[in-house]
Amino acid sequence: MMSNKIHWKISYIGLGSNQDNPIKQIKNALVNMGKIERTRIIKKSSFYETEPLGPDQQPNFINAAVALLTLLDPYELLIKLQHIEKKQKRERGSIRWGPRTIDLDILFYSNVTTNDDRLVLPHPEIQNRDFVLFPLSEIAPELMVSEHLNVVDLLEMEKPQNLSVKKIKNND
Repeated sequence: MMSNKIHWKISYIGLGSNQDNPIKQIKNALVNMGKIERTRIIKKSSFYETEPLGPDQQPNFINAAVALLTLLDPYELLIKLQHIEKKQKRERGSIRWGPRTIDLDILFYSNVTTNDDRLVLPHPEIQNRDFVLFPLSEIAPELMVSEHLNVVDLLEMEKPQNLSVKKIKNND
């Protein structure tokens, strides 16, 4: 007899903001993520201030990461995260890596891999982005990002962009 039991899946989400009070934007996103049905936040990283990856002349970003347990599939979770972005006035403009009120990226979703117009999992640039790896290292240091390297291993490697990443104290 087959079981119809639904299993919780772990997902790691990257958060970023550099507009309209970024720390408040991250905190609001965390509150809103905590309200997603059939989903629980199980770990939260500290906040980090990071130089922008994209165009010059934009403020530094605040970045963080969370671990979620969810019964939603990756596309349902993506829709919920995009709803939070819209609620927090995220504008999807033509400037790649431009300023934004909030950016919520699914970095990993259990052991799912996908690559289509809507979602690429795992997120393809994790290994090159210290602003993702630092927060992720707090909540999942042993998470395997590639076949042979975990988050901590990748932090020790040189990156194409050498951006400053500083942990922020007292972000409660």
